[in-house]
Amino acid sequence: MGSTAREIFELQTRAFNDHDVESFASTLDEGVVQAAPGDMIARGRLAVAEFFGSWIEAFPDAHVEVTAVHEAGDVIVEEGIFTGTQNGVFRTPAGDVPPTGRRVQGDYIQVITYRNGRTIASNLMFDRLQLLEQLGLVPAPATSG
Repeated sequence: MGSTAREIFELQTRAFNDHDVESFASTLDEGVVQAAPGDMIARGRLAVAEFFGSWIEAFPDAHVEVTAVHEAGDVIVEEGIFTGTQNGVFRTPAGDVPPTGRRVQGDYIQVITYRNGRTIASNLMFDRLQLLEQLGLVPAPATSG
């Protein structure tokens, strides 16, 4: 495993895009805490690995494109674009969403803190309403004109 925050971050990004949850989990501290929209909090290596695995399960073609990385010591702020087609069950804090077959694309920002070569905290931010609209779970806004 890489020793710098940037090396670990790059390993995590490759593991996610390769759908290798085991490799991703190996970069997590036992006490890692993951926050995400919808008041989602995962605590511990297994829970955080399951969180990321649930995205891969729901979107079998899940892919992130990192558009910017900002480093400050052991903290990385990642900007990116998530794409995927929901052909699997999407497990959310509000309940399971059956496959819709719809493709989604959305921007996200993630603030990740590393210590001793592992992730200790991560805060993922994305437009939850946009995701729900793209999945057809809430009405899309009316367009003017």
